[in-house]
Amino acid sequence: MVASSCPCREKASSGRIIPNVLLATRRATWYDSPMPLRRADLPTDPDLLAELVLQLDAYNERLRATLHSINTLHFGTRSERLVTLVEAQMTLGLGDLAAGTMPPPAANDDDAVKPKPSSRGFRKPAQRNNGALPNHLPRCEQIIEPDSTVCPCCAGPMHRIGECVHEALDVIPAILRVLRTVRPKYGCRGCESAVAQAPAPSRLITAGLASTALVAWVVVSKFAWHMPLNRQTQMLACQGVTLDRSTLVHWVDRAAWWLEGLYDLQLRTIHGFPRIFCDETPLPVLEKGRRRTRKCQLWAHAVDDRPWQGPAPPAVAYVFATGRDTEAIVAQLGDRFAGVMQVDGYGAYKALARRTKPGRIRLAFCLAHARRKFVAVHKTTHSPTALDVVQRIAAIYAIEERIRGGSAEQRCAVRQAESKPLMDDLKRRLTALLEGLSMKSTLAKAIRYTLGHWHGLTIFLSDGRVEVDSNTVERTMRTIAQGRHSYLFAGSERGARNWAILASLLTTARLNGVDPLTWLTDVLERIVSGRTGRSAARRRMVLSPNWRSLTPTARSQAMSLPSASSGLPPDTTYTPDRACHARIISPHAGRVAKVLCPQRLR
Repeated sequence: MVASSCPCREKASSGRIIPNVLLATRRATWYDSPMPLRRADLPTDPDLLAELVLQLDAYNERLRATLHSINTLHFGTRSERLVTLVEAQMTLGLGDLAAGTMPPPAANDDDAVKPKPSSRGFRKPAQRNNGALPNHLPRCEQIIEPDSTVCPCCAGPMHRIGECVHEALDVIPAILRVLRTVRPKYGCRGCESAVAQAPAPSRLITAGLASTALVAWVVVSKFAWHMPLNRQTQMLACQGVTLDRSTLVHWVDRAAWWLEGLYDLQLRTIHGFPRIFCDETPLPVLEKGRRRTRKCQLWAHAVDDRPWQGPAPPAVAYVFATGRDTEAIVAQLGDRFAGVMQVDGYGAYKALARRTKPGRIRLAFCLAHARRKFVAVHKTTHSPTALDVVQRIAAIYAIEERIRGGSAEQRCAVRQAESKPLMDDLKRRLTALLEGLSMKSTLAKAIRYTLGHWHGLTIFLSDGRVEVDSNTVERTMRTIAQGRHSYLFAGSERGARNWAILASLLTTARLNGVDPLTWLTDVLERIVSGRTGRSAARRRMVLSPNWRSLTPTARSQAMSLPSASSGLPPDTTYTPDRACHARIISPHAGRVAKVLCPQRLR
């Protein structure tokens, strides 16, 4: 062996002489390129040379994975469905043979339902209203009589023998109007001292020019349908109302102030259940006095017990925090929750479980996150080993799809009988694979992540209430991502907190199948008028999961008719008559108004 005095060599702690090029390669990160290789720097020891080749190969694999991730982010598909991966593998290098080869059915497809195969794989038939419009919508009839009902043969009168009916979905565009509230004054002519006048009703914005319905429309347009406020001002300007964007910001802030107590009640209700989902997403916030944003976080706490017929309806509450560290999640859940948390592998959740009393918080990790790492490896390297792991996990999801909707006891029994042997085989397979892989390979990293979280990944086997992944809360983060894409950032920390309050309530309404605009208009009217009171039980009744139980007949009318969303008084009803007019009847008014129902006339 060459003497250690060589300038291109350094003696390691073990006594071995290691080339500088090998040390530089070991210290290299994904963004650093190793030092140029020269013949004089190469080791002569075969073992060292083999180690150098393996490290360079692992480094190149990481570079290829990074480049593939960037290309996929911009140009590729993000689908993790097994049928998509199989299609990509079968069409790789088969040439003309790929045209006559059909991919196998996805592992999570139900055998009882055999949809028609397509080029994009097996998909369930879509549920649409084509040819069958909802029955709860009001019907405005337009009867078109022929020009003459005299028989052209015998000149006798013709009688009606049938009809042809065609229904078309129509829309009444939103219009602006002015609500005039008149409070007459009455005085006594005899003593001229007593004056009677009805008290002024409470308003959402004192002395403001916006009604409750208009403020609700602005809030829902932004936080439910992701329409920025500047775009809403342009829409209002088209109808002759010119407003500054700061005016709409004040309306949103005032609505969040009224709803903050309801938001706190919803957050406490979620924390009261023994099992919750948790996740976080970035939220840029504009720094005051500076032309840049800083990255804050919205943490999502969600519940949904419908898969096992549990008591918790679907609900989510977003919590604004300036950071993503452990202190943020400890402040939110440290002494407020005890039970099972379904999360990803982020370290802050593990630190939270360590800081609390032993057994107070159990972490159930997400199997979809573990699968995602093997999917990424397969997309990058086309590894058959990674595909085999994905297929094994797909078998678990096939069982979950079959038992969804059953009781917790039934789910637990099926998982013990069918899922547990599959998970045990998967663990043995991953342990055997890890022994023959380079520690720096992407496949080894995916295996170490899965085995390192194995206890949390298998909690669902012994608890029928636990889901196999945390997709329940991840689906609720889409509305935050869509809003972030539309209006980019929050103007201040106060605006970010308002975002969390309003997005929580409106997203929960959508999860429960309630129209956000109808619900928000009704709830704001109840809160402003004082009908909800200070009792937590009465406030809990106006949360969107319980809101339908308040006078179901009125709620069904509000869900289907335009009266509640158009700013009419809360007791107003809407009934169409045969003449295609709408009769707007309000108990607060002494007369009946007729409004022409818009039609598309020939």
